Amino acid sequence: MTLDRIDMKILRLLQRDGRMGNAEVARRVSTSQATCYRRIQRLFAEGYIEGVAARVSPRKVERATLVLVGVVLDRSTPESFSAFEAAIRDLPFILDCHLVAGDFDFFLKIRVRDMADFNRLHAEALIALPGVRQTRTFFVMKEVVDNAPLDF
Repeated sequence: MTLDRIDMKILRLLQRDGRMGNAEVARRVSTSQATCYRRIQRLFAEGYIEGVAARVSPRKVERATLVLVGVVLDRSTPESFSAFEAAIRDLPFILDCHLVAGDFDFFLKIRVRDMADFNRLHAEALIALPGVRQTRTFFVMKEVVDNAPLDF
């Protein structure tokens, strides 16, 4: 399916405010509520919208410290990558894990209470992951842009 300008506008609106009701979306894109509802359902069904979730304040739930971790594996093989990826999926404190090109194999995004909390996770879980040869940790001092909406 090809997206038209109304679909694109619906996606932009919902990306900025997932709680926006169908009536408000319909009003803003100048369609009937029924048409808007069908379009939104189609966008979900075709995978353009992957889900709707609340953004929880990390500070309010004692996870204000953002940490990025570069990981180097001991081997660059499909098997070592697969083993690492399978293990990382089981760690609930991992927010993001990306296979990257360059000096690292993976970059992880983690939120913790403080440096001591991270130190514990690092010692107990991160360095024990399959194939990990080296980690390099970056403590974020200031979040300038985080989870910005896609620009399309």
